[in-house]
Amino acid sequence: MAKTPHAPSEEGLPRPALRPLLPADTEALAALFRASIEELTGEDYDTDQQEAWIRAADDEAAFGARLAAELTLVATMGGTPVGFIALKDDALIDMLYVHPGVAGQGVGTLLCEAGETIAKARGKDTLTVDASDTAQRFFARRGYVPQRRNTVTLGNAWLGNTTMQKTLPELKAKSS
Repeated sequence: MAKTPHAPSEEGLPRPALRPLLPADTEALAALFRASIEELTGEDYDTDQQEAWIRAADDEAAFGARLAAELTLVATMGGTPVGFIALKDDALIDMLYVHPGVAGQGVGTLLCEAGETIAKARGKDTLTVDASDTAQRFFARRGYVPQRRNTVTLGNAWLGNTTMQKTLPELKAKSS
């Protein structure tokens, strides 16, 4: 089996690294967004719902502009993007997606922790997310509390999600 960032070797996984969004990331992140929805949300959303959701990345220029307008961090393994988080106004996780090949390997946690740290460092006491039904369990494990249920209409489909919020802990002072 060939080694790729999406199918790491059994000898060990490359450690994910974080970096800011680059203009050249749009195509790869749009593909990652689509793959994440297609492969990870099937238990919670039907095909029509998934296809409507995926269409948000059809216009890659608009998708890239959305990411660029927010504080977007990209997780990479072996130099290849494997996840991303986009924070809106330092207080809302607008998007957090990981490639299906690395789901459950800590990439989402790394991205979420980075987003929480940035929000707190920028003076926010809480961080909010409209979590998909698939992601709700992930956020609940991280201390996010459900606030309300939502219905989002995308084209002719509707998707349910849950607004969740976390009170951010105080930043730890660095010891010298």
